[in-house]
Amino acid sequence: MKALPLLVLSSFASATVVRAAEPGPASWHASSLGEAIGLVALFTLVGVALAVAGYKLFDAATPGDLHKEIIENRNVAAAIVGAAIIVGVCIIVAAAIVG
Repeated sequence: MKALPLLVLSSFASATVVRAAEPGPASWHASSLGEAIGLVALFTLVGVALAVAGYKLFDAATPGDLHKEIIENRNVAAAIVGAAIIVGVCIIVAAAIVG
């Protein structure tokens, strides 16, 4: 199972190297299925990392410990605020990816 992500990334990398040798403008549009899967994996990793970073940044910028409030105190209102922050960051990241 660990070989699958490596296979996807290697197919993406090989397609990128082939396309880099061709003259013309660079594009995020995939020209093959392997490249499309690689781009989906890349954007997924970037999006999830930015969503987690946004949540952690919000938690650090506000008084109190939001994560502790959600996990230990089981505060539903704090969980809704945390979810709203994550959804908001995801909307911004999706808009940035779409362009």
